Amino acid sequence: MSKAANVPSSFRDPSGFLFTKEGVLYRQVNKSYQPDFDLLIGSGLYQRLVKEDLMIPFKKVSLDLAPTGDAYQVVQPQAVDFISYPYEWCFSELKDAALLTLKIQKMALEYGMSLKDASAYNIQFVKGQPVLIDHLSFEKFEEKPWVAYRQFCQHFLAPLALASYSDIRLIQLMRIYIDGIPLDLAAKLLPKKALIRPQLLAHLYLHAKSQQFFAGRPQSGGMERAIRFRKSQLLGLVSGLEGAVRGLEWKPRGTEWADYYENTNYSRGAFRNKAEIVERFVRSVKPRIVWDLGANTGEFSRVAMKSSKLIVSSDIDPAAVEINYREVKSKGENRILPLVLDLTNPSGALGWAGQERMSFAERGPADTVMALALVHHLAISNNLPFAKIAEFFAGICREFLIIEFVPKEDSQVQRLLATREDIFDHYTQDDFEREFGKLFTVTVKESVKGSKRTVYLLKKK
Repeated sequence: MSKAANVPSSFRDPSGFLFTKEGVLYRQVNKSYQPDFDLLIGSGLYQRLVKEDLMIPFKKVSLDLAPTGDAYQVVQPQAVDFISYPYEWCFSELKDAALLTLKIQKMALEYGMSLKDASAYNIQFVKGQPVLIDHLSFEKFEEKPWVAYRQFCQHFLAPLALASYSDIRLIQLMRIYIDGIPLDLAAKLLPKKALIRPQLLAHLYLHAKSQQFFAGRPQSGGMERAIRFRKSQLLGLVSGLEGAVRGLEWKPRGTEWADYYENTNYSRGAFRNKAEIVERFVRSVKPRIVWDLGANTGEFSRVAMKSSKLIVSSDIDPAAVEINYREVKSKGENRILPLVLDLTNPSGALGWAGQERMSFAERGPADTVMALALVHHLAISNNLPFAKIAEFFAGICREFLIIEFVPKEDSQVQRLLATREDIFDHYTQDDFEREFGKLFTVTVKESVKGSKRTVYLLKKK
């Protein structure tokens, strides 16, 4: 039997940790966490959270699986098909994750418990909805200040406020600040009109000032224990945070690509034919998980959804991803996960020893990768040779690649060339097929009727 391997991201919580054994994910609950874990189960809180699809379930397994001797229990959490991170979420995904965290905190108080952390990384999107994945996040309620307050503000409120009032791209600061955006930085970046809102003034600006005031002073655990924070006061704090989050909005205004399908050169017939080709290709390979790269608002993700379990539908444009996610919510689509991702600078490995957060590639390979109307952006907008593009795709797909070639005479390519010199002599269909042919075999290729585009079903060699 193989030895247990600790999950690199799970080491900060003394209550327990995640590990894998023979490809199965487990969580060890340490003896030190026994009272809180028993309360979570015995109070009925766990059962309610699972019943309402607010937290992933687990099943208890043999204690013999425990890697260390201080284990109280070992559980097997329900698997999450794809792990995503807050800096990859659109505005509404981050907002929904924030509201879920506050909802769970309110619910926990009903059962005599409280969240001891409010990390955005404890939330994942499963079947189109945010869920809590950390079963060790709870502790018995005591009349003291909420220990997760700062973390909630840094992980959720600060990036949401910056996106709403300043610039949506500031959510990407979470790639730099892995434990959330520092509140003093957020306060400096927010315009004055944001701080007119009493809730933002209190939870961000004044909160940051209090952090600075106490930063250089000696810590006094006795003083903290002396501060009584009744349940009613904590509920008031949580309700205030909830109001602050709900009041933040961001409208996905028409960016260059969010309205792509309204301005495309496709005729309706060509668009339908391309959808038919994609649907036929996906159906023929029956993938479990598909990565749709450059998915825009997810039109073809929805085509692929008919024959797949999960579509990771990513695009560089946060407005397009926001529109995609709003459609996922409105239609109750539980097999599409919209994410913000720049393929020319994809999410890298982050955190301690570069192992706490996996790179995008490390979370693969996907059974099938789709790259529709994408290669010309990589090759022309970003000067990437076909050989490099093919190598990247071969590294992230397990078996099949559905890819579209858009020739130079296409109006979308001409649009890219309008503001730059055409130095792309090797951007031809023959060069494309030759370079990709080194790593893939052409299974099928079909021309899109009413256009000069070609869609390929390639199999990895």
